[in-house]
Amino acid sequence: MNKKMQYCATVILSLSLTMGISSCAQQTTTTNTADNSTAVYTLQNGNLGIEFDAQLHSRIVSKQTALGTFQASEYLVTSDGQTIDDFVFSDKKVATINDVLGKGQQIELIGLSAQGVQKNTVLRIYERYPSMAFFNVSYTNNSSVPIKIAKWVNNNYSLMVNNKGQQADFWSYQGASYEDRRDWVSPLKPGFSQQNYMGMNASDYGSGTAIVDVWRKDVGLAIGHSELSPKLVSLPLSYADAKSGAQLHIEIEKTVNLLPAQSMQTIETFVNLHHGDYYATLKNYRQVMADKGLKMEKVPDSAYEAIWCAWGYERNFSVDEVIGTLAKAKEMGLKWAVLDDGWQTSEGDWYLDPKKFPNGDKDMQDFVTKINQAGLKAKLWWAPLAVDPGTDLLRDHSDMLLLDENGKTQDISWWNSYYLCPAYKGTIEYSKALVKKMMGTWGYAGLKIDGQHLNGVAPCYNPKHNHAYPEESVEKLGEFWQEIIKTAQEINPDAVVEICPCGTSYAFHNLPYMNQAVSSDPLTSWQVRHKGKTIKGLMGESAPYYGDHVELSDNASDFASSVGIGAVVGTKFTMPASTGIAAQYALDPQKEKEWAKWIDIYNQKMLPKGTYLGELYDIGFDLPETHAIQKGQRLYYAFYAKEWNSEVELRGLTNGKYQVVNYYSNAEVGQVSGPTAKLKVAFNDYLLLELIPLSE
Repeated sequence: MNKKMQYCATVILSLSLTMGISSCAQQTTTTNTADNSTAVYTLQNGNLGIEFDAQLHSRIVSKQTALGTFQASEYLVTSDGQTIDDFVFSDKKVATINDVLGKGQQIELIGLSAQGVQKNTVLRIYERYPSMAFFNVSYTNNSSVPIKIAKWVNNNYSLMVNNKGQQADFWSYQGASYEDRRDWVSPLKPGFSQQNYMGMNASDYGSGTAIVDVWRKDVGLAIGHSELSPKLVSLPLSYADAKSGAQLHIEIEKTVNLLPAQSMQTIETFVNLHHGDYYATLKNYRQVMADKGLKMEKVPDSAYEAIWCAWGYERNFSVDEVIGTLAKAKEMGLKWAVLDDGWQTSEGDWYLDPKKFPNGDKDMQDFVTKINQAGLKAKLWWAPLAVDPGTDLLRDHSDMLLLDENGKTQDISWWNSYYLCPAYKGTIEYSKALVKKMMGTWGYAGLKIDGQHLNGVAPCYNPKHNHAYPEESVEKLGEFWQEIIKTAQEINPDAVVEICPCGTSYAFHNLPYMNQAVSSDPLTSWQVRHKGKTIKGLMGESAPYYGDHVELSDNASDFASSVGIGAVVGTKFTMPASTGIAAQYALDPQKEKEWAKWIDIYNQKMLPKGTYLGELYDIGFDLPETHAIQKGQRLYYAFYAKEWNSEVELRGLTNGKYQVVNYYSNAEVGQVSGPTAKLKVAFNDYLLLELIPLSE
């Protein structure tokens, strides 16, 4: 063996759970994307390949084709702006592992920088997750002087353009929350940049799901963190131009004075390679987190039932108005009645408004009884973790406040309130007592927990809380919600706990502690649909995702966007004689007939209980936009486009023949045969099809 081949045999190694060690010759087949660096180490897991060069820079490879260029992927930035990103590859360690994620391999790559910093990159791959790799990176100061670190970066990758005539170069899912309530799923245009900070991006808008996914028609790439509590990471995504492609990474800005011989470690991060849209990433992530112990709540049947909400009458409702609407809600096929904001004197005290409930608890108990007598279940609106100025709670228990490093309160803009700290025992016990009153004393069967501030909180510096560190408030928010749902279920095992974080992107670590998510004040029907796909990915294929009041959808009447994707339907209609602000939501004979039809379709089909088939269609690149659900042997397809007159593709069929029915009009469309069929159709806005096996 010559010297060149000896070097190849000892340094270049390709690992695969299914193939073992590959030969050096296989390393030469990677298609290079205008990058002259050479891979000295390749990790392979299914179709996911990660190539490292001699500086421990890396790039992602799919099916032996490089998706981007070699670049510093895991590195440090010092307080004076110096980047420590070149680490000369010196050693590797390989071991077999078997942990909560199953059987796999652990690979440790070691390199040393010119500044004397040693980097140990520990990668883990698993048989159960053949498209993912998990990273834990540590840095040791082997120099003789301290190094002040300002930031670490993991998984810094590029994805080059390969649109081949598609309508967009890239589509993306970005899990951060912003005050403008922007789309979670959107196409990328040149010049795009978004920081995706998982802390507070406004006083009361923050947190989210720490994943960014960017995809082309042929392949997609996602990064995120897989820690069991929220972390104040950023996941910047940018697309400057076609030459540089999409760029993404994950980072934490935190000052660390790294003394000689000391080490620091990043949190656990991951990369996922996929085909189709982002749904596969969310599904994998959900399953990984469940393996680690963060599992979704069991769902009572009542979480799937259609909803009427009294918010059409808004805060100045009268009890008589609400009671007077119950019979109509029942007649139209709705199962829940929600008393919304306005029953209380203030946020924080949560006293009953004496003008509406002059006899206090007795009046509220009677109110709930009337809802039940009308044949409906009762749910109550509540905005915990908020306290208004001038309240008794603020006067007597200011110790509950979340305070910043200067001792100032954190504002909640919508209610002109202040944040309470969710990690403080006093806040937790006070909130649990309120749940016991609302559900135990008053008799409500469910809670509508509402407010953009519920999704995330800022670090808390209140000295009375004795936090181990300020970020404890951030990391323990999920534990607060766990206490809330546990208390509710102790009173009523079938309690429905809906959390509506008003326009924010759901924080994944909160999702296990609710059993009904919602589109949370959608701005468009597109938001209803793509938020639905997202929640089904994060919570489960049969999650009871609520499409919110239909009045918030396009034309204030788009039931099709909820019904077709398997979302729970709801409305805040008011009675025909309503005046003032409630008049805009008043029923008329035509609306009542049409809406009752939609609610009846929903109740008959009950598609949320089916299995959402999120990987069949790409929500960005496939046209028309398509969603599919399987329930028993039947399949349901929902197509959305402003105008469509062409073929649609019916994927996911078994071998056999199906009768095709338009389940809105109840008209037969024809017959098709599986496993894939095409059908010529014409529609405006939507088309809802049911495919019934002829063998059924």
